[in-house]
Amino acid sequence: MSLRAIIDKSLGDRPAAKGRIRQRQEGAILKAAEKVFARAGYQGATLNEIAETAGVPKPTLHYYFSSKEALYRAVLDNILALWLAETDTLTVDSDPAAALEHYVRAKMRLSAERPDASRVFANEILHGAGHIGDFLRSELRELVRDRADVIARWVADGRIAPVDGTHLFFTLWAATQTYADFDSQICALLGKARQTAADHARATDHVLTVVMRTCGLPWPRTDVPPTLPEARHTCST
Repeated sequence: MSLRAIIDKSLGDRPAAKGRIRQRQEGAILKAAEKVFARAGYQGATLNEIAETAGVPKPTLHYYFSSKEALYRAVLDNILALWLAETDTLTVDSDPAAALEHYVRAKMRLSAERPDASRVFANEILHGAGHIGDFLRSELRELVRDRADVIARWVADGRIAPVDGTHLFFTLWAATQTYADFDSQICALLGKARQTAADHARATDHVLTVVMRTCGLPWPRTDVPPTLPEARHTCST
């Protein structure tokens, strides 16, 4: 199954074309829901709190999403689509160093810009993945197997050092998402109120150094890498 098909399947049959007002309204609700679910979890979150955070009446929320379950699944679908799209560069024909650098930078950027998304996903996994377990065991497993095969081809062709492709992804996810999921711990140990853009740039360079050296790739690269945008999230309380 192609990546596009996997994303389409994870998103379900929701209509692709929506009016601008509907898009803005639904987007505001999803953003608010992501924030509330990240802090309260699925069980603790209420539709009243989500509606209040989104600044809409509760009947408006029900107009777009029939239940808390439907809204929660929509939030998870958006997160998965966002993350899965970043694996596009990991192909057999791509340059391993450039592809891995792009993926790491993208994941670190998402941890900085969308920390609540990472926390919602982490909470779901920690509570047994009851809402997305089927997806993890089917579509996501297929995608990771496909990308691990790419890593294996790079190894077989002598383009990177021998690594376990599947566990490389586990390491990448753990190394990048920790900056969102354990933000409070990181801030406490750094002695700061929040992670700044400089902190994220330092962390990104560290993660890239570990990944590149593990894969036997030169780092730093000779070309000028893209820079991370300013991180504006604060430590959790």
